[in-house]
Amino acid sequence: MKTDTNINSSQSMSKQSSDSLINCFIAYTDTAQAEKTAKNLLQSKLVNTIYLLCNSALKSSIEGCEFLQIDSLQSSETVQKIAAKSTTQFSLIYTKNSALELGQYALERFFYIAQSTNAGLVYADYYQIAEGVRSNLPLIDYQEGSLRDDFNFGSVLFYNSENLKKAVAETTDKYEFAGLYNLRLKVSQQAELFHINEYLYSEIELDTRKSGEKQFDYVDPKNRAVQIEMEAACTDHLKKIGAYLAPVFKDIAFDEGSFPVEASVIIPIRNRVKTVEDAIKSVLLQKTSFPFNLIIVDNFSNDGTTEIIEHYAALDNRIIHIIPTRNDLGIGGCWNVGVDSDKCGKFAVQLDSDDVYKDENTLQIIVDAFYAQNCAMVIGSYTMTNFKMETIPPGLIDHKEWTPQNGRNNALRINGLGAPRAFYTPVLRSIKVPNTSYGEDYALGLGISRNYQIGRIYESVYLCRRWDENSDAELDVVKMNGHNLYKDKIRTIELKARKNK
Repeated sequence: MKTDTNINSSQSMSKQSSDSLINCFIAYTDTAQAEKTAKNLLQSKLVNTIYLLCNSALKSSIEGCEFLQIDSLQSSETVQKIAAKSTTQFSLIYTKNSALELGQYALERFFYIAQSTNAGLVYADYYQIAEGVRSNLPLIDYQEGSLRDDFNFGSVLFYNSENLKKAVAETTDKYEFAGLYNLRLKVSQQAELFHINEYLYSEIELDTRKSGEKQFDYVDPKNRAVQIEMEAACTDHLKKIGAYLAPVFKDIAFDEGSFPVEASVIIPIRNRVKTVEDAIKSVLLQKTSFPFNLIIVDNFSNDGTTEIIEHYAALDNRIIHIIPTRNDLGIGGCWNVGVDSDKCGKFAVQLDSDDVYKDENTLQIIVDAFYAQNCAMVIGSYTMTNFKMETIPPGLIDHKEWTPQNGRNNALRINGLGAPRAFYTPVLRSIKVPNTSYGEDYALGLGISRNYQIGRIYESVYLCRRWDENSDAELDVVKMNGHNLYKDKIRTIELKARKNK
């Protein structure tokens, strides 16, 4: 056990019982919730004091608890107040508004593992109770690239108080929304964030939306102020760890090699008989000042998709229908097939088989952006629609957080880069697309942005259709964890590369 502590914490701890080594900080909702949570916590002799975090004065006292008035749970001011009261070796922060139900000797396990690992933060798997049903909620290990602000630690955050206090002392910015996020980043600069693969508590989940309905929350315009703060905290972290990139980019002359056409729209597809015709028509309607073609990489469809492609290919020689020679390709692998084709144009432009271009000007706007912004990749903006292409909330997704000044740094925090995406083909061929069916576009964006400018189009040029057969419409926790783990790994790789740049 460490004996050197920070900000007078050693003096404070010497006055306490040797058993009482945890102060707890609970988001207060109502008396019933607080009493139940406090009763649960006080069953352990490790607990010293329970602080109820509330933004207004409590009308009644709760046995074993003290009141701590805050503005909001997410602010840096609240984190400062928690640090001031973190007089024990460890500080537990509970972030849910529902009652906490601890498992058998849960606090003892948190305490033992925190001491054993000397981690700055310990978190654990938990049981999720949604609509009365209890289910396992396994989490994933934190790694260097786990920079996204929506990383799921669960609702029980078990901090080493020394690390917590040091993180607060090193924070100079005031955050209204990014206080807890900044705390986690600052602590990660000092010590490991350790995942316990045990189900140590239960929490009630009130957000029962499908995974596909939650994933766009971070780009909802109403959350813009939150995103600006999160970006500031992440950018500061990147500077501290030596992974920040200044806005200096390689120039592109756009004269590398010769190409049969100026642009190729590439559609990787498998079994999209309901949408492929709309996608094809969307491309053929494009009006441009340059020649283009449509490369469809048909990954062994068996639902009638192939026959529709063949029908249109017979009518229009701009359609290149390719069936791969390999049977182990994901979406990324199909992209490689299209880009490596001698039919591919100077610019390779995305169109998912579920989606369509907004109007006949999309392709021209995208290609013009390459030359105007001297970039190796262009990211557009899109409008969310239902299957009938009627606009649905949040409507326009413009990814304004991707700016020329700081976009490639902020990209390490967010979970997506926007659509449609387009690439200068020589650069794309030099990097290669990961042969996966999730995150391949994100890996490309990070890799390209390390050296080149990413062009942006902030007007809607694309209609992104949400329907039950989207690949991400409703994912179980195991698949979601797999996706998140992969993207975190992509970020870890990119962080290491940027530190060595």
